[in-house]
Amino acid sequence: MSQYVEDSALSAAGRFGRLSFLAWNCLLSLGLAVLIAIIAVVAPNLLLELGSGSMGIGMILLVIIYIVAFYFSFIFTIRRLHDRNHTGWLSLLILVPLVNIIMGLYLVFAPGDDRQNSYGAVRETAGWEKVLAWIFIVLMILAIIGSFLSGIFSNV
Repeated sequence: MSQYVEDSALSAAGRFGRLSFLAWNCLLSLGLAVLIAIIAVVAPNLLLELGSGSMGIGMILLVIIYIVAFYFSFIFTIRRLHDRNHTGWLSLLILVPLVNIIMGLYLVFAPGDDRQNSYGAVRETAGWEKVLAWIFIVLMILAIIGSFLSGIFSNV
C-alpha cells in the first residue's frame, strides 16, 4: 500500500509540499502571462482602454482574471498550510501587508510533515512539479540578482 495520496491539486482539501506549491504557483503565473499576451494580440484595444481609466470590457475581463487567479492562489496557500498541519484560515494572512512577505517565505522554506497529519496523507510531488519548481526557483534567483545589478548600474 502506498503511503502517498493522489488528489486534485485544484481543491483546497489535501496537502502541497514545497515543490508542488512552487510549481503550481509558477503554472498559475505562466497561465496568466499567456492569457494576457493572447488578449494583447487578439484585442489590443481592450488593454489600451485600461490606461484610459474607463470601466469597459477590458477592465471587467481583467477583474474576472484577477479573481480567478486570487482564488487559486488561496487554494495553493491553504494546501501548503495543510502540509504544515495548520488551518487554511491562516491563508488570510496573505492579505496583510508585510505579513504576506513573511508568510510567503514561511510557506516556501518550512518543511511539511513527513507523515499523515490532520489534513491527510503526504502528497507525492509529481516529476513535472519538481522540474517546474526548480525552474521557478532559478528564475526567481536570476530575477533577484538582475534587480540588484540593475540598481547598482543605474547609479553609474
